[in-house]
Amino acid sequence: MFPQKFAPALFGFILSGLMSLLVAGISTYRAVGLAAHFPTLWATGWLTAWLIAFPVVLVVAPITRRVVGRLTRAH
Repeated sequence: MFPQKFAPALFGFILSGLMSLLVAGISTYRAVGLAAHFPTLWATGWLTAWLIAFPVVLVVAPITRRVVGRLTRAH
């Protein structure tokens, strides 16, 4: 278990991993179809995307939370 202070980073890590996995899979499929080397292409594309997505999520998430806070209101 991680201490609560790591929750935002852990959330970003998991979310960016899952989203980049999905997007890389769709992109790879559209580019090459179900070729014999599809899993290798998908995995390398995913890891590359995740290396970019995770730090971007860490930077963009707080900004997004502030924007959402301004666009919504409490009851």
